[in-house]
Amino acid sequence: MRLSIEDVAVRIGRATPVTSATLEAGDGELVGLVGPNGSGKSTLLKALYRALPVAHGTVLLGDRDLRGMRPRDSARILAALTQDHGDDGALDVRAVVATGLTPHKGALDRDTDDDRALDDACLARTGATALADRAVRSLSGGERQRVMLAAALAQRPRILVLDEPTNHLDVATQLELLDLVRGLGVTVVVALHDLNLAAAYCDRIHVVHHGRIVAGGTPDEVLRPGILRDVFGVDVHLGEHPVTGRRHLFFSTPTTTPTQDGRP
Repeated sequence: MRLSIEDVAVRIGRATPVTSATLEAGDGELVGLVGPNGSGKSTLLKALYRALPVAHGTVLLGDRDLRGMRPRDSARILAALTQDHGDDGALDVRAVVATGLTPHKGALDRDTDDDRALDDACLARTGATALADRAVRSLSGGERQRVMLAAALAQRPRILVLDEPTNHLDVATQLELLDLVRGLGVTVVVALHDLNLAAAYCDRIHVVHHGRIVAGGTPDEVLRPGILRDVFGVDVHLGEHPVTGRRHLFFSTPTTTPTQDGRP
């Protein structure tokens, strides 16, 4: 399903951490948001999964305006894997995954055999079947992310929002998680700190800076030295990944530009 964001602003109290965001994620695309800490990436994603209201602008899920939808209806279309998983440490994994069914059930509905089969299928899809009977508090970071992704998939979403899903994970687990997400076949918007992961996995990338999207396009179009130096304050040297052939970036401390008389 297509996700369209047009001139969106998000306010928190008197602050406006996102002032103007426009992007589109086509059906089945994996679209990345990159930018420095505090640039507005997470705030924009929170507006998509309704943790924060949209102050102005338009968010369309397919052809439906998010602000005109009931939360239950939007949750049947869009699911999120957030940085804050809430106070679920005392629950076992099956119970957490079952929370993904909430948008599809009435308040008094009991779990059915079909519900439990869906939970099992989501755990299997994320490689978390062996974790099903464990307490969430006992899981490693990577295991926990697999479980929370299974819960998101239990919502049966057509759009998936991921806020820094690779944070605090080792390299192998980062790659496994993004390989898994890439293979889901749904539209994905993901905030990432690691620009090389964005280059490796994203169809398109948008750069967020001071609450605005300042660049967008394919990895080759966006991950360029001028843009990245302006936004991140580092020198960027372009290369090619020896296995995938995709763009790969090397970073260095910015060099001082000399004046005309040769002095820094």
